[in-house]
Amino acid sequence: MMIDVKKYTHLIWDWNGTLLDDVWLCVDVMNGMLKEYGLPLRTIEEYQQVFDFPVKDYYEKLGYDFNQVPFDVVGMDYIRRYNLRYKEFSLFPEVPAVLSFFKSKGYTQYILSAREHNELISETKSLGVFGYFEDICGLDDHYAHGKSETGLLLISKIKAPKENILFIGDTRHDAEVAGELGIDCVLVTNGHHSKARLNKLGVPMVPTLDDLIK
Repeated sequence: MMIDVKKYTHLIWDWNGTLLDDVWLCVDVMNGMLKEYGLPLRTIEEYQQVFDFPVKDYYEKLGYDFNQVPFDVVGMDYIRRYNLRYKEFSLFPEVPAVLSFFKSKGYTQYILSAREHNELISETKSLGVFGYFEDICGLDDHYAHGKSETGLLLISKIKAPKENILFIGDTRHDAEVAGELGIDCVLVTNGHHSKARLNKLGVPMVPTLDDLIK
């Protein structure tokens, strides 16, 4: 299924796995924890098959027993380890050129992410892309329960016809959020969900963000 980006005027970007190339880091951090908890380690391909929102469900699929260790303890342990490696964060190589292209064409751009808001702001600044966005919306905690409510607030602030807004993400949850917001969606297949999982959703897909401007 193809998508014509020229029909839109507003682009809402997901962050992790869409603009930020962090799948490998998420797997590495989680494997460090799984090893300590005596649970099976995961490859990137296996991770892409089980990662989901809310992330509590994903942790259960990995084998964590919240009767022994509460989810908020495990979740914060992961975030702490992930944040300690912030110097390893990087964008996908094509991101600066893609954001610059859409800015030059007059698109208004936003970020809607399950990342904690202050950390999201800090990361976009440190990676040099903060200035591309009209608004950046993260969550008010670290538990990545979902971003539909935050998305509804963002849509209300954009004040544009929904047919002019496109959401660009990399997971099934992104497609679900777009559906709840009543806007179109396109998914990149090099993020946190495998192409095989995304292919079942019936929404347009692209291999990389470069394909949006070809």
